[in-house]
Amino acid sequence: MSFPSLLPVAALPFPEIDPVLVQIGPLAIHWYGLAYVAGIVFAWWYARRLVSNPRLWPDGTLPMKPQDIDDFVMWAAVGVVLGGRIGYVLFYDFARYIANPADIFAVWQGGMSFHGGILGTTIAMYLFARSRGIRPWSLFDVVAAGVPVGLGLGRLANFINSELWGRTSDVSWAVLFPNGGPLPRHPSQLYEGLLEGIVLFLVLRLLTHSWLKLKAPRFVSGAFICGYGLSRIFVEFFREPDAHIGYLLGNWLTMGMLLSLPMVLLGIWAMATAKALPRSAKA
Repeated sequence: MSFPSLLPVAALPFPEIDPVLVQIGPLAIHWYGLAYVAGIVFAWWYARRLVSNPRLWPDGTLPMKPQDIDDFVMWAAVGVVLGGRIGYVLFYDFARYIANPADIFAVWQGGMSFHGGILGTTIAMYLFARSRGIRPWSLFDVVAAGVPVGLGLGRLANFINSELWGRTSDVSWAVLFPNGGPLPRHPSQLYEGLLEGIVLFLVLRLLTHSWLKLKAPRFVSGAFICGYGLSRIFVEFFREPDAHIGYLLGNWLTMGMLLSLPMVLLGIWAMATAKALPRSAKA
């Protein structure tokens, strides 16, 4: 199908939403930054509820105290930010940052990798769990259960920022992005927000509260990792790859797919090998 024949009026107009929510003098609060904060706060609140509900755990024995979740929040924030930034530098634009090392610290210019963020958070969770005598997989499960909400909010902020848009398309819901050229594009940020945010959260909620999978350490973590990987791979078929990277193979394989495939395999392994704890064991 020839996209040049498409008329912009056939596409949905981009909503007039300022990426800056509030600005007071030089201080600006961006939707993207607010999404990060809201995601962390929700994950903290949700994790506290999970570790306060004896019905979800073997023998009704809670795996940790709500205060442990309070103390972990700062660890998580550092892991997300450092991991996300370092991951973007290494995986997506290494040549640029090697040429201009000072730009690594210019986080206000954008550039965060989810894959790097989850790796940084995983390291933080492991170190924190070991320092508190908590079973690491139980902490992974508790944190993973609430993460999708933050992912969904982050993708919505990407849409507001008119970034990470999709490939050109003639579907009736295609959007004309301000900086996406003259042709309509898939709103792939919203696809990701729906799958990685709403759908994945509901699936994990079913696993934790209906199937009681928190009683089998690493099953919920595995479902999250696998679910995110599958969602990301699917949406990559509609998302425009980064211009400085392009396609890694043919006209379909992207860096996002390549980084997500190991997540799918790891998630399948975690779910397949997860076993319910003996009733007398600590969670």
